[in-house]
Amino acid sequence: MALVDAPMLMALDGVVAQLPTDVVARAKTYLRLSGNGKTGAYSDPAGHLWVREAIASFIARRDEDSTVAPDPQHIIADGATNAVRIIMQLLIAGPSDGVLIPIPQFPLFTALISLCGGTVAPYYLDESVRWGFNVQNLEMSVQKLKDDGVTPRIMVVINPGNPTGQVFTRDTMEDVVRFCHEHNIILLADEVYQDNIYGADRVFHSFRKVILSMPSPYNTTSCISLHSTSKGAVGECSRRGGYMELLNIAPNQRAQMLKLCSINLSSNFNGQVMTALMCSPPVEGDESYPLFRKEYDFILSGLKERAELLTKELNSIEGISCNSVDGAMYAFPQIYLPPKYVARCAALAQEEEVAADARWALELLEATGVVVVPGSGFLQQQGTFHFRTTILPPQDQMMAMTSAIRAFHTKIMESYA
Repeated sequence: MALVDAPMLMALDGVVAQLPTDVVARAKTYLRLSGNGKTGAYSDPAGHLWVREAIASFIARRDEDSTVAPDPQHIIADGATNAVRIIMQLLIAGPSDGVLIPIPQFPLFTALISLCGGTVAPYYLDESVRWGFNVQNLEMSVQKLKDDGVTPRIMVVINPGNPTGQVFTRDTMEDVVRFCHEHNIILLADEVYQDNIYGADRVFHSFRKVILSMPSPYNTTSCISLHSTSKGAVGECSRRGGYMELLNIAPNQRAQMLKLCSINLSSNFNGQVMTALMCSPPVEGDESYPLFRKEYDFILSGLKERAELLTKELNSIEGISCNSVDGAMYAFPQIYLPPKYVARCAALAQEEEVAADARWALELLEATGVVVVPGSGFLQQQGTFHFRTTILPPQDQMMAMTSAIRAFHTKIMESYA
């Protein structure tokens, strides 16, 4: 990235001598393919062809499918967030269009549905089975929409999950595909955490691979998949890189999506470079590969260790229970709040409307300096309380954090028993 941003560095022998040869060669290739060394021009609205070729090759390796081609089904976006905005703008005309979203959910989705004037249809993940699906729950959500005169257009699935940290089994994913096909719903698969898998009995499967491996007619289910440079081992959030893949999407819808992308003219160049780097990392034999492999394994193995540690520590605290962090970067434990504490929060809410778990989180912050996000911010089953925390801090900070939560919640349990 540094060489692409400042090509003059490659004219300095002292700089080039310190860099792996494949890194320098790749920078020169990217600059040549971008327009004779110029990086300030607009690209195709779908993104540079060479980046889309890297995306196609990545998907082919991931899904073991040699038929993937870099056609307009791969559209580069300024991160997955911008891709979701474009999708919602295309598929939501107004309140008669409904979007099924998982609860707990990532607030981006409710915000964009509201912005586009659509109707939210929540479906609840089942905490008792590691935040799994209940198909009957999905059917009820669709029926509620239809009873209200709303057409279900999109079903959002976040896998691995944010904020819940779950990784769905293949059987569960096949149930989702059948459901979407039977109700003529486009599946929007948020798969930005696909590299972040920790559960020993969990494997990431892309919805694309699952759909195409199913028998007819389910292999024709419409799906839009998202990936991003903000997660995984890359973690370059501010570069705003990512892509969406359109599978079994009607040609007229694809054409309209490209028109919407054209409004932005093109996605940013640095984000496109980061997407290409994410999708085509160094391979064995490249001079940079040993260092890449060392850093990549260090990052992901550290996340896995902290995912296991955080789950263990949270479950050892009285009044807190937590599913295993199977993927993504978050734990979403349930907290038991004594009835007297909940009643106190309700009384205080008459002056300032704050949910009980939000007040708990604020008081935790004031007492310990520990920041967590209350579950009410993600929506949750009525009568339950949660918070989201992350596995990103170093292990010593994580242990200090869980110790502080333990002391704070123990005091709550004793004071309001």
